[in-house]
Amino acid sequence: MTEHFMKRLMIGGTQSGCGKTTVTAAVLAALTARKMKLAPYKCGPDYIDPMFHRRITGRPSINLDSVFLEPEKLRKIFAWHMKESDMAVIEGVMGYYDGQGKGDRGSSYHVASITKTPAVLVVRPEGTALSAAAIVQGFKNFREESMLRGIILNGIREGMYPFYREMIEAETGLKVYGFLPKESNVFLESRHLGLVTAAEQESLSEKLVLLGAMAEKYIDLDGLIGLAGTAEPFEPMNAFEEFPTMGNVRLAVALDEAFCFYYEDNLEMLRRFGAEIIPFSPLRDACLPEHIHGIYIGGGYPEIYAERLSENESMRMDILRAGRRGLPIIGECGGYMYLCGSIQSRPMVGLVPGKCRMTEKLGPFGYVRGTCRKDSLIGKAGETFAAHEFHYSLMADGGEDFLLSKPGRRSWSGGTAGGNIYAAYPHLYFYANPEIPKRFMGAMEAFRQAEQTAALIRQPGPVMEEKI
Repeated sequence: MTEHFMKRLMIGGTQSGCGKTTVTAAVLAALTARKMKLAPYKCGPDYIDPMFHRRITGRPSINLDSVFLEPEKLRKIFAWHMKESDMAVIEGVMGYYDGQGKGDRGSSYHVASITKTPAVLVVRPEGTALSAAAIVQGFKNFREESMLRGIILNGIREGMYPFYREMIEAETGLKVYGFLPKESNVFLESRHLGLVTAAEQESLSEKLVLLGAMAEKYIDLDGLIGLAGTAEPFEPMNAFEEFPTMGNVRLAVALDEAFCFYYEDNLEMLRRFGAEIIPFSPLRDACLPEHIHGIYIGGGYPEIYAERLSENESMRMDILRAGRRGLPIIGECGGYMYLCGSIQSRPMVGLVPGKCRMTEKLGPFGYVRGTCRKDSLIGKAGETFAAHEFHYSLMADGGEDFLLSKPGRRSWSGGTAGGNIYAAYPHLYFYANPEIPKRFMGAMEAFRQAEQTAALIRQPGPVMEEKI
């Protein structure tokens, strides 16, 4: 057993908006500056925070979702990505105990318990005195084994830190590992789907350097490293050993400012099945990459870039032609919006029915169970799949090829299914639905072989020499 399979730390928070992403970014930046090789993770179905983690550490950040995954599968994913790292850092989600519905499944606490990871709680005590200790004590005692081992304070003046630290440690027995001062110039900006993506933030590099310097100055990093080292041994596991190569295909994946929401493990699973990932940009490229056998367009912000996406007519027409000739295509959420007829009246690809308009409030969101109403790229009629929705848009006159439902709540219809297409709002998580990437890979391999056969048929035969 090597030491790096032991060191791990969870950074949770009392609630959304308490600053856990800022604190996590600061800790990651400071430890990276110390030349530590970090394995970053994010609880739940978040796409944006992992982009910050990757920007800071240079390594992919992995989603740990205990709603999608049973404990053993989650532990496999966690351990596999932790290999060759000095320490794992997991950023929590929402409030520490907030999970699915009224329960804690899917919460930061649930993930910390499954992975046996010591957790520190980010607390913003502004406007409180002794009540701050009461809040901490409540979180500590809410479960018999909370996994909480420490506190980081956020948004306080330096002069108030000794007051809060001494009081919280005396009243709760939890160690306070430092604080971040109230500095408006290092806040990470927000908008309707969450934090602004890392690629877009002006002066982000400067902010991250400043956050790292602040963490080095105000947070007990050595103490956090020591706390991470108290975790019990964790055996290395191969999360992808059961997914053998199924073919040899080239998959075009939309990757730019408009389309950037992907589970890293979705791409890893496709690689394991034999797909070569070929990035392309619907914003900037004139056409699709050459010699591809499938297209994957994930979520993102197509509504913000709708004008540029619409103006890139050559790309739109290339995707439309590819879809019509049978190229397997997955379009999730933002990708679905791009494949439909229009976004806010601006023409899009037009491969699937529907006109998309933006709304002021969140549409159906959260974990959903999908049922296929017809045979398609991702499953046969009647088969179900687990997915997640989060969008501020509606699709008028769209398809109704999937029945979508939330446990104990209403159900609705949406999306377009076909022999070579999945286009719908739900984001698919392949590790929870391994038959879906198998079918996608099988369709791409079949397309490749058909193209290869057609090319051979088109080749001219040997020229016979005329006898004299």
